[in-house]
Amino acid sequence: MKNKLPLLIGAIIVIAGLVFFMGGGDKTAKKSGDSSAPIVIPTHNWSSQIVMAYVIGGIFESMGNNVSYVNADSQAVYESIRIGDVTISHEVWESAFGKSFTTALDKGGLLDWGDHEARTLEDMGYPNWVVDKGLCPGLPDWTALKNPDCAKNFVTPDSGGKGRMLEGPQTWHGDLIPQRVDALGLGDLWMVKFAGSADALWAELVAAEKEGRGTIIFNWTPNFTDGAGFTFIDFPPYTAGCRPEDGGDGKCGSPDGYLKKAVHEDFPKTHPGAAAAFKKMSFTTSHIGAMAALVDVDKMTHEDAAKKWLADNESVWKPFTK
Repeated sequence: MKNKLPLLIGAIIVIAGLVFFMGGGDKTAKKSGDSSAPIVIPTHNWSSQIVMAYVIGGIFESMGNNVSYVNADSQAVYESIRIGDVTISHEVWESAFGKSFTTALDKGGLLDWGDHEARTLEDMGYPNWVVDKGLCPGLPDWTALKNPDCAKNFVTPDSGGKGRMLEGPQTWHGDLIPQRVDALGLGDLWMVKFAGSADALWAELVAAEKEGRGTIIFNWTPNFTDGAGFTFIDFPPYTAGCRPEDGGDGKCGSPDGYLKKAVHEDFPKTHPGAAAAFKKMSFTTSHIGAMAALVDVDKMTHEDAAKKWLADNESVWKPFTK
């Protein structure tokens, strides 16, 4: 027995080490009952959404969860969540994606996980220097666009002699803005071009100011432009059913909308800790604008921007994990 004692002690140490290795490396996730399967977070094609994806992923990882990211179509993502290919959506913008979200929600498998504190507006507008330079007197009232002397200050080489409005990618809203332009009787003076990406919108702001011409672009709030001086055009008020896709005549602007979160119905079961934290998450206009500014103004990568935001804002996000 005396000779076997060291072997026995060694065996106990090995077993204890295995138990620690297998059970102790993921203490937070184990405590919360979360699965080791990755939480799948979608990324789209605008800065605040991508940075927030990595911010939320970082929060989940701080709780001991595994995370993966997948580039996803911003309209089709809600069906992907509903069938379980994607786990969450953290920026459901009412004006652009509300219809796709509601369609998937009504089918089942998708849960409405509440709103952010920030409210949203997605519409056409202009940098404040357009008015400062007197390029379109009467703005932000949309009727100022009926003045030919205004439209001529927004002509570009590709606009056929008309004033140009630069919309976002067509996948965001389809033909919503061209339909509105025609419905409001502006088609003889204005044309709509679709940008290839959000970055193209910001490049247009820089180019227009440099060239001394007016520019009207699609934009949204919360965004980094909130602090840079940007004004949305006052189109006729939005009412339920006013858009062509809902049977209306299209003579209306965009709604003061929600910014929602959505999850697959099994998320609270597979990752109860992360799901509870995600339900608590509520970012403000300034939070989201700051996330976007780190990329679009400070030129950081999305991943580095998320790391900086998390490091600088622990008092904001750590309470979500409690």
